[in-house]
Amino acid sequence: MESLTLPAQRKTPRPRADALRNRERIVTAAREMLTEFGPEVPLDEIARRAGVGNATVYRHFPDRQALVREVVCSVLDRTARAGQEALDEGGDPFAALERFVHASADERVSALCPMMAETFDEDHPDLAAASGRVEEIVTELMDRAKSAGLLREDVGPGDVMIVLAQLSRPPAGIQCVNSDRFVHRHLQLLLDGLRTSAASTLPGSPMTIEEIRRP
Repeated sequence: MESLTLPAQRKTPRPRADALRNRERIVTAAREMLTEFGPEVPLDEIARRAGVGNATVYRHFPDRQALVREVVCSVLDRTARAGQEALDEGGDPFAALERFVHASADERVSALCPMMAETFDEDHPDLAAASGRVEEIVTELMDRAKSAGLLREDVGPGDVMIVLAQLSRPPAGIQCVNSDRFVHRHLQLLLDGLRTSAASTLPGSPMTIEEIRRP
């Protein structure tokens, strides 16, 4: 019987190292400038800070929507990694929750949240996956602290995330670069209020992540 010759499989070319570095520089520059100046920052200014040409930006991201989505997803991924590290380190479960909250504030995710609804579909699969990872991790951190009797029972993941967003977003008239001196101080005040020893009766019921997503 005559043997059949199978067609050679095409291999998807791997991105060059310099292309990957340029993409990372663009995302980093965009994250900094979107946080500082808002969603209308010119793309050529982002390119200038990244040290690349405008054509390089458009080669990686065809429009502003794609770039902002990548920035938000990258911030959520970094936040999820910080939470996973807090889980993996073990020790005091409440201290792990504290580390996660402070690390999330440093990522400036709250400054990027308003751009999500304004700039692109919140249900995009990439964003949904990144948000889901953060939700799973913050829920596990809180469940561990509750099981240890250290976190009050009448709070949910939505409570933590919405207050985190409010406190880590600079008030009007205060630049992000100047807000660090009070953000972590006020977050610690919030965290101390979440301890079981400081519990008081809260109105309403624990908030879920789904509730804070509703328009």
